[in-house]
Amino acid sequence: MSPRPSAPLELLDLDSVLSEEERQIRAVVRQLIDDRVRPHVAGWYEQGRLPGRELAREFGKLGLLGMHLSGYGCAGASAVAYGLACLELEAGDSGIRSLVSVQGSLAMYAIWRYGSEEQKQRWLPAMAAGEAIGCFGLTEPDHGSDPASMATRARRDGDDWVLTGGKMWITNAPIAEVGVIWARTEDGVRGFAVPMDTPGVTVREIQHKMSLRASVTGEIVLDDVRLPADAQLPEAIGLKAPLSCLTEARHGIVWGALGAARDCLETALAYAGTRTQFGRPLAGFQLTQAKLADMTVELQKGYLLALHLGRLADAGRLRPEQVSVGKLNNVREALEIARQCRTILGANGISGEYPVMRHANNLESVLTYEGTSEIHQLVIGQKLTGLGAFA
Repeated sequence: MSPRPSAPLELLDLDSVLSEEERQIRAVVRQLIDDRVRPHVAGWYEQGRLPGRELAREFGKLGLLGMHLSGYGCAGASAVAYGLACLELEAGDSGIRSLVSVQGSLAMYAIWRYGSEEQKQRWLPAMAAGEAIGCFGLTEPDHGSDPASMATRARRDGDDWVLTGGKMWITNAPIAEVGVIWARTEDGVRGFAVPMDTPGVTVREIQHKMSLRASVTGEIVLDDVRLPADAQLPEAIGLKAPLSCLTEARHGIVWGALGAARDCLETALAYAGTRTQFGRPLAGFQLTQAKLADMTVELQKGYLLALHLGRLADAGRLRPEQVSVGKLNNVREALEIARQCRTILGANGISGEYPVMRHANNLESVLTYEGTSEIHQLVIGQKLTGLGAFA
């Protein structure tokens, strides 16, 4: 009798390095994705829509929104537990993980870390429950990798602030109740908690995407948006503040990309074991086994890297350049795994009946957002050499 196929992450017994609580959290999220996302996500992707509000409420009931934050209705889970949740969410679809990541690691984290007590009390409990959706407005139409050149301005007018400008490629914007908007002031970059129904705020949903189609993405236009003084996040001073939020979110991406890769690899393993060519299963050919072996090795290396970064985060010792190592490696390898799995499935690899092409398309966006590969290479290069090479 031939041995049963092994799941990709079983090869090195990687469950043994997790606590029982971490395994339980992972199992709960995996079951949620199996029940609530997998039966529908191919259709959502094809139709270019996502029931974001409905899903956010379901995720909120399980404590997934801002789960690594403490207080204000947040679960206070570990960084590793949050990472495992991101892995399972993105195994469903990158758009699902993006919904949770932008809500918790960008919008909620910015308010939790830099907001006033009044702002925290106003927004965080509702956001943790999924009753209020948040977005994070940093990227602009002409300023993506160079946020220091942002054109959005905030000027004082008496006791008020007046914001003018625009943000682009903003996840959750079309369904958000609050946007954390970053703008240049006379005293440098500042952050603002902006109710999205404020006069002068206009949101246009971005259509015709070929990637992250099961995700709600928008353009925000700010036309003399008047805000009271207390809309400013009082502790958000300088560009370091939004960049720290990106570091927080990138940690989730380090884990999440592995979920997409694992789903592709599991699909390819199952397909190769049942698809017969030249009188035997594809899995019985040397070239196929070489692909499967190489992909499994890279998946496990990425997992161990993510786990190491998660343990560093829980110890309070995670540095931004270390997150850049994780984001650069894991997204790059996940995309390569998706592409290789597509070749194993042949023509079926481009069919919506299988998740592989959907994951590959999504990972093209994940490769770019929250720091392109080139930006992370330069972050690492600067740490190695002491020389900045961004300009």
